[in-house]
Amino acid sequence: MGLVDRVKNILLTPKTEWPVIAGENSTTAELMGGYVAPLAGIAVLCGFVGNSVVGMSLPFVGTYRTPILAGIGVAVFSFAMAFVGIFIMSLIINALASTFGAQKNPAQAMKVAVYSYTPAWIAGILGIIPALGLIGVLISLYGLYLLYLGLPRLMRNPEEKSIGYTAVVVVCAIVVGFVISLMAGGVMALTGGAGMMGAMSGGGSAVTFDKDSPMGKLEGFGKQMEEAGKKMEAAQKSGDTKAQMAAATEVMGAVLGGGKRFEPVGIEQLKPLVPESFAGLPRTGTSAGKGGPPGLQTSKAEGRYGDGAGKEIELEVTDTGGASGLMGLAGWMNIQGEKESGGRVERTRKEGNRMVHEEYSKQDNEAEFTVVVAERFVVSAHGRGVPIDGLRSAVGSLDLAKLESMKDAGAKK
Repeated sequence: MGLVDRVKNILLTPKTEWPVIAGENSTTAELMGGYVAPLAGIAVLCGFVGNSVVGMSLPFVGTYRTPILAGIGVAVFSFAMAFVGIFIMSLIINALASTFGAQKNPAQAMKVAVYSYTPAWIAGILGIIPALGLIGVLISLYGLYLLYLGLPRLMRNPEEKSIGYTAVVVVCAIVVGFVISLMAGGVMALTGGAGMMGAMSGGGSAVTFDKDSPMGKLEGFGKQMEEAGKKMEAAQKSGDTKAQMAAATEVMGAVLGGGKRFEPVGIEQLKPLVPESFAGLPRTGTSAGKGGPPGLQTSKAEGRYGDGAGKEIELEVTDTGGASGLMGLAGWMNIQGEKESGGRVERTRKEGNRMVHEEYSKQDNEAEFTVVVAERFVVSAHGRGVPIDGLRSAVGSLDLAKLESMKDAGAKK
């Protein structure tokens, strides 16, 4: 059954869909690669755009956005934890089976865990607008009802014990979620529609899209996910642990790369973008680094500038590499806007094919200017005692064309 049909059926007609699921012989690889990966991946992408591009409006503060690198770190971590969380929940469901008169069956427990999480992933799409977070939570609660219906049909527990079985599993899920949220906080501290994805048809003829258009990119992403899923299934059948890990990494890379996979450029290629002087200020320090999980690495070079009299700037040049799909999605959304509140001004716009964000305060002369180059490289300057015009001009003086020329560097097939 197709992804869209399964999502629709489990959400709208769960009482008749659970018996169908119970009779299917789905492997863990099929469930993880063909269902969890695309749904969790879309939720993660939307969450990244909502937190790091759109931002959350806070009273007396203005709009807060999670820094790009921190957002990428949390996105990668959240995607990985979607798999870990499902696996742990399946173990809990299976381990509790005998306590509630059910039949232990790891395969069925995995299916219960996977499909019960469907509302949470669908609700994750609302993460693209953080203000809708509460609505997303309410939608996620529907998963409790799906769990309640699914346990007796797949785990074969007596109907009268379903409430207790569901309650204990939910408590365990809350504990698991709490632990994962604590771990996500640590990651942030350290880092500072399937139908749309495939070929669409109508009136008996196929509709094609320009590969560089938003729909064309989504279509390419869908094909990449399909191929990654096939490799994951083949690796599962082979019994080769290394091959399974490599395939799982490729699925993750396909999601976070938006259909493309890049090895980030070396720090020696980024360091020249951090000049000895910037906005008329001498450089006082530099740092550079490259890291992250295999296939999902990022690289960054940064410089600190100041005159010792109150003017300071922090400049960062980042290659999002394996997570470039997150930046690409932000570009596809074509998010633009302007807001002024309490003396603080924020603007997001497109300049040619680049996304630009600037934010500054009229009171304390603090400003930040960020530009996304080639939907992959992020150049950000944060200044104190330096006006936004100065930051804008200084970033414009950098060799951004050099970054443009490296847009396909490290591309993987």
